[in-house]
Amino acid sequence: MSNSDPEIGKTVIAAGLKTNYLEAGQGDPVILIHGSGPGVTAYANWRFTIEPLAQKYRVLAPDIAGFGYTERKSDQQYSLDFWVRHLTEWMDAVGVKKSRFIGNSFGGSLTLAIASRYPERVESFVLMGAAGVEFELTPELDAIWGYEPSVENMRKIVMSFAYDTSMMTDDLVRSRYEASVRPGYHESFSKMFEAPRQRHIKALATPDDQIRKIPHRAMVVHGRDDKIVPPTNSTKLHSLLKNSDLHMFSNCGHWTQIERKNDFNKLVLDFFAA
Repeated sequence: MSNSDPEIGKTVIAAGLKTNYLEAGQGDPVILIHGSGPGVTAYANWRFTIEPLAQKYRVLAPDIAGFGYTERKSDQQYSLDFWVRHLTEWMDAVGVKKSRFIGNSFGGSLTLAIASRYPERVESFVLMGAAGVEFELTPELDAIWGYEPSVENMRKIVMSFAYDTSMMTDDLVRSRYEASVRPGYHESFSKMFEAPRQRHIKALATPDDQIRKIPHRAMVVHGRDDKIVPPTNSTKLHSLLKNSDLHMFSNCGHWTQIERKNDFNKLVLDFFAA
């Protein structure tokens, strides 16, 4: 891969792994944490978010351990504890003591866990289509976590992400499929979320009583038509987080930051500026 690949940024060591991350802009830090779809990278998840936020902030978006261009070790056991350790060590390596966060889906559960376990490292945070509380596994999430590589399977998954499926072009499907079969990608991905999969939702959750103690300002965002992570997750998170606002987007699926990118970016910038 040449360095002209927008998915490849800078590298630091965190939790013993060479960790790939993107960085843009200057100012107070904002950390973006991606979701857990097959072939995901920080760039794929945040390509429409990074530049608008970088006008005002130092934006940092890591490939979480087990995903993207971050180093994989064949014997690595993935767990919420390990992901939190990897993220906090990565923050140390890039010189960030305290940050604003945006966590998408799986990334929302990591954001919640850090806010709960390391409150001093979090300024405020946005959860978008977030896991992090217990909910009943949806057939769509089961299909994503159980993905077996083929263009057809990737098409099915990608179609479930958006409310407006016309944006899911053959090119997008093909590029996500190709990302999912890069050397080592599927091996680590298939080990992470083995069936039965309800237990992984529980393993990513922060207990309700711990969420109630989180002191930070939070904004909870969801697409009303999300089939992957139910919108009731966000109404529950909003009821548990004492300093939270809730924003529900209409005609929008799981990819709020892509389907409603301009509205999402404005909402986030206004929230962080307040």
